[in-house]
Amino acid sequence: MNSTSFGRLALLFILSVTANLALADISADIDQLQQRWAEVNYQLEGKDQVSAFEELAAVAEQITADNPEEAAAWIWSGIIKSTFAGAKGGLGALGLAKESRADLEKAMTIDADALNGSAYTSLGTLYYSVPGWPIGFGDDEKAEELLTRALALNPDAIDNNYFYGTFLINEKRYEEARNYLNKAQQAPARPGRSIADSGRQIEITQALDDIQGK
Repeated sequence: MNSTSFGRLALLFILSVTANLALADISADIDQLQQRWAEVNYQLEGKDQVSAFEELAAVAEQITADNPEEAAAWIWSGIIKSTFAGAKGGLGALGLAKESRADLEKAMTIDADALNGSAYTSLGTLYYSVPGWPIGFGDDEKAEELLTRALALNPDAIDNNYFYGTFLINEKRYEEARNYLNKAQQAPARPGRSIADSGRQIEITQALDDIQGK
């Protein structure tokens, strides 16, 4: 092998190692966002929760700035801002909801199916949670379109079934809602997501209790 060929192989090796390290770094960042989000969402309350969400949203923004072509980073930024909006409430909540929508739409331009369609689920939830015109951008028809798209991609996912179930409750379609909530309750545990799974199961049980007899 001549020196030129060896040099090319060495360069390819360096580029490959660099790319793999970058993928490992973003994967670790996403894992940390997921874990911290679950802790803040399910283990904190009141002012402590709002403050922690504010800090986490800033971290997520930095990760998207450093990795602008990573759909998963934009999805988690959107999820964090959406739940931050719910915790904060008041006038500032709508601004956060709009930022969340922008992040999720950005993710969908990169890879709409990333994280098993989580962008569809999160954006659909925003559309039925936010007030409609002229106050906000809420749209129940759009919400259902997005939520059912997520279910088509991942029909057994706990979040996809739970959020479609809660949408159906809002629509007073209680029997349909019960079916999806029961399916969410039977969803398999997600590796490394024990806090999120435990918290979600509590929410599922509460939702089923709320529609008992309806």
